[in-house]
Amino acid sequence: MSSSRDGRPRDPRRPARGPAPRGARPDRPRGQSARPRRPAGQEPPRRRPASRPRSGGGAPPSPPPLLRRRFRRGDSQRRLRMAVLMMAAVMLVFSGRLVYVQGINAATYAEKAAGSRMATIDIPTTRGSITDVDGNPFALSVEVRTVFVDPEEIRDDERDRVVSELSSRFDLDPDAVAEKVDAAPDRYKVVEHDVSPEDWKDLSDLGLQGVGAQKDYKRVYPEESGAADLVGFVGDDGSGLEGLEAVLDSTLAGRPGKQQVEMGATGTQIPMAGGYAEEPVPGKDVRLTLDQDVQWYAQQALAETAEELGALGGSVIAMRPTGEVVAMADYPTYDPTDIADTDAEDRKNGAVADVFEPGSTNKVITAAGALEEGVTTPETVYTVPFDMQVLDRTFKDSSFHDTERMTLNGIMAQSSNVGTIKVGQQLGAQGLYDYLTKFGFGRPTGLDLPGEEAGVLKHPDDWWGTQLASVSFGQSLSVTAMQMASVYATVANGGVRVEPTVVAGTEDEAGEFHPSEEPAKERVISEKTAEEVSLMLEAVTGEHGTAQQARIDGYRVAGKTGTANRVDPETGQYEKRSYTAMFVGFAPADDPELIVQAVLHNPQEKYYGGEAAGPLFKDVMSFGLKTLKIPPTETEPPNIKLFEDE
Repeated sequence: MSSSRDGRPRDPRRPARGPAPRGARPDRPRGQSARPRRPAGQEPPRRRPASRPRSGGGAPPSPPPLLRRRFRRGDSQRRLRMAVLMMAAVMLVFSGRLVYVQGINAATYAEKAAGSRMATIDIPTTRGSITDVDGNPFALSVEVRTVFVDPEEIRDDERDRVVSELSSRFDLDPDAVAEKVDAAPDRYKVVEHDVSPEDWKDLSDLGLQGVGAQKDYKRVYPEESGAADLVGFVGDDGSGLEGLEAVLDSTLAGRPGKQQVEMGATGTQIPMAGGYAEEPVPGKDVRLTLDQDVQWYAQQALAETAEELGALGGSVIAMRPTGEVVAMADYPTYDPTDIADTDAEDRKNGAVADVFEPGSTNKVITAAGALEEGVTTPETVYTVPFDMQVLDRTFKDSSFHDTERMTLNGIMAQSSNVGTIKVGQQLGAQGLYDYLTKFGFGRPTGLDLPGEEAGVLKHPDDWWGTQLASVSFGQSLSVTAMQMASVYATVANGGVRVEPTVVAGTEDEAGEFHPSEEPAKERVISEKTAEEVSLMLEAVTGEHGTAQQARIDGYRVAGKTGTANRVDPETGQYEKRSYTAMFVGFAPADDPELIVQAVLHNPQEKYYGGEAAGPLFKDVMSFGLKTLKIPPTETEPPNIKLFEDE
């Protein structure tokens, strides 16, 4: 056995190493090519350039073996593990989100989902009542039902019966009802409003599937109240539009409740799907100072008198000396439950909105101011002719008489224009203006009623030469019936003016009464002056006065007539044969309890205040004294001197 160079025995089966002869090929297994095969598309390896032989000769070095690119087979198990881990991570994220949505925050997402198909609507509340001083209603809300159908719930075998029952019970067109019954997929179709609870119960007892009702409220105005122009009315949405309904809307309205309802696919509301989110709060009841019986009678008496005399309009006010209005009637009037055929003029409250010259009823202010300022006395004597020249104008009394020597008492009892001008000249323009404003002219009365006018009263700086004379007896200024009634209430109240009021207070849900704030008060004239003026006014209804027809058996009555030319608002000139007739007074004269103001605009048959408005005053005053249980004083009036020679 031969051995290798390192001394180890050489395997005879292994060929000896050594340089192969030039051109000889190394041994290779059979069937194997001399070069390894390249994979398809792989470029052949680049060979290094042959080394140049070193100088000095010798055998050249052996060429380097061919460079081969080595390829590693991918690990399929590793790729599988990576894919599984990635899938597990994704599933973990989804699972965590699902747990958060369905477990941890389930309520929030359920609420959001429900919110997408739920809505909140207002639930009507009970509007407060408007009552008289004793709780008798002028306006109240009654419970009614709004009947509807849910077309999706109506059974096919009951369809015709539902149409028949609804159309016959509510007197509706069967075709219109059928259209609502067949309106699926809608879930809510109103069939009829203002159905009484009794009528709904009769219908509900039939057990018709898909027919329901919602609670609602309807405003009712008792026909016998006669206070439409004052009370006003509400709109279709239940909010106040005119009168006290509008002025006191925030008090009467209350606060609507909130209810969740499901919204159908077409946007219709399904009220049975949700419950109350907020309970409704009823409105407060408003108690007025009015007496319903006196109000009703005043309205009836005014309407009858106006129609009898062919008057264009009129008003009657009854009030207490302390300012509480007992009645406020107006003509023409309207039905607050049917306003479709009315206009703003029909609905106007003329007692505060109609302005007119006060005529002789204004003489009480001229006399009171002169007495208060001490420039005259009740028995001061004046020379009073039938007419009197002031600059370029001649003023006359209403009927001819010889020149007479009258006291201030007589001037008032006889309603002399000329005598009153002389008293006004003593008081002066500024003095007269001051008392007119103190008595409430030229500004609203304080009632804060819609449409209330302040009247017209110019400052003395703007009066022309004869205006002191004309203002003294009630021309060249304008007032409302409420303003003039307040003047006589001031005299009746011992000279203290109290702002008129119609609201006594409110009553809350618990039934507790809350009185209104005390009205403003102001002393205008002394008690002594008020008493002297009262005696003068009582003489007007006496034996020698101009209004004997206003006397009431058993009672001492003080009052004053008034007749004034009407002014055309378009031309500013007096209308021919167009007058305003007035009478205002109080009783009992020595202990006043009730004031009544009667005004008739443009009466045709009779137009003097005494003969046209006097009987109306007497009618309403007599009823008011009886109804309010005001007894007579059972005293006799003193004799007062009307003329110098008495």
